[in-house]
Amino acid sequence: MRVTHPFHPWAGREFTFVDRRVAWDEDRVALADGNGEVVSLPAAWTDVDPVDPFVMMAAGRCPFRVTDLLAAVDLIDALRVRASGG
Repeated sequence: MRVTHPFHPWAGREFTFVDRRVAWDEDRVALADGNGEVVSLPAAWTDVDPVDPFVMMAAGRCPFRVTDLLAAVDLIDALRVRASGG
């Protein structure tokens, strides 16, 4: 399997697939590096699933999907409420 996340230091590198499961409420894959050490990454950061059509059409011109930006806004709002004690 290959790491496909454009900002990950292992982007483009291939690894041996070990397992796939939900951990920390996230779909994750386990992979073995060249030394045999097993590490876990979000499945979306790899090529274990077909390429997201938005990512393919954006061709690197747009690093964020609208749904991802809206999720970030919700997270920031929740953190502001928590920080204000509300």
